Amino acid sequence: MQIYLVGGAVRDQLLGLPIYDRDWVVVGATSDDLIKLGFQQVGKDFPVFLHPKTREEYALARTERKTDVGYTGFSCYTAPDVIIEEDLLRRDLTINAIAQTEDGQLIDPYHGEQDIKKRLLRHVSAAFTEDPLRILRVARFAARLTNKKFTITNETQSLIKKMVFNQELSTIRAERVWVETKKALQSSSPQIYFRTLYDCGALSILFPEINQLFSISAATRSEPKIDTGINLFLTLKIAASLTNNLETRFAALCHDFSKALIPSEQWTQHEDNASRSILLIETMCNRLGIPKRMKDLAKLMARFYQQIHKINQLTPETVINLFNQLDCWRKPERINQLVIACEADARSRIGLDHINYPQAKFAIEAFKTVQQVSSKNLIEQGIKGIIIKNNLIRKRIKKLTEWWPE
Repeated sequence: MQIYLVGGAVRDQLLGLPIYDRDWVVVGATSDDLIKLGFQQVGKDFPVFLHPKTREEYALARTERKTDVGYTGFSCYTAPDVIIEEDLLRRDLTINAIAQTEDGQLIDPYHGEQDIKKRLLRHVSAAFTEDPLRILRVARFAARLTNKKFTITNETQSLIKKMVFNQELSTIRAERVWVETKKALQSSSPQIYFRTLYDCGALSILFPEINQLFSISAATRSEPKIDTGINLFLTLKIAASLTNNLETRFAALCHDFSKALIPSEQWTQHEDNASRSILLIETMCNRLGIPKRMKDLAKLMARFYQQIHKINQLTPETVINLFNQLDCWRKPERINQLVIACEADARSRIGLDHINYPQAKFAIEAFKTVQQVSSKNLIEQGIKGIIIKNNLIRKRIKKLTEWWPE
């Protein structure tokens, strides 16, 4: 029995990145062998086991054979005679097809270490085309490793475009699309994920709400000319530089979907635009099974981002009404999330990416001020129901008016 460290742990070790998970491949053993050693079998489609102490995953070395369409259409063969080179051959990218022996020696039959040094994302073999989910994985790795200067090889890009042309993406379940997208949104450069999908033609299939923003000029009389799709990616890039919060990044991504549906001269008619954006957000989130909390914040961003942009020009009454509509009293984290997403939007114009955004500080301080207003005294006075609500609104407006900067 030989045990090898494989995949992401070996790759990240060579890149000098933190290692969070370790996966192992076992050669020369059977399921019974591992069970006798106290391992717990958890894999249904192929034999994966949890180590009795570390709870890390150990898989029997296997080969795969394509039997049907899609990313689940495979049959697996596991036996003691499967060697480590055969197991590595089935993997997606060369940088993920490196194994390490227990004494630290690398097993690298497909030159993954060389591609790491050259900063290349390259498919292992022509079998790459058998699994359409790999398109999303390559885009995700491009997003994760762009700060390490990785690029996708021309040969791999050609294979991906061929897969898209052959409509392979239609076989991927929506929830799997979201799993990969969620990971990409949490990466250092999430905009690269969507840009990669756009470049290969996959964005129009998986995210038509985003794809339709391309080739539309975002120019107005007060803004330089920029494609709305590029503008959206720049917004996401800036949001990622401001926060690691997944919901905030997603809200920044989704805030302006309606621009694809209406002429640019009507973009200032915000209520109508917001309704269209919200409908598109609902459609995309429902299709992909995106969690409700993320959908809700994205819809609030689409509806209120223009108000937040001018929050320091509003009246105290209007600001309190905004806080009410955002449900900030029960979900105070929304203020921080939305002002960050709004700052990303404000800075996503050519030449404006380093501007100050005083609205963020204003909104946060205004909310902290009125957050101090309590309903406790009203309740102690025996006031109930709508009367409490109205009194609380009046007290908050009064408090905010007293605080309001000159």
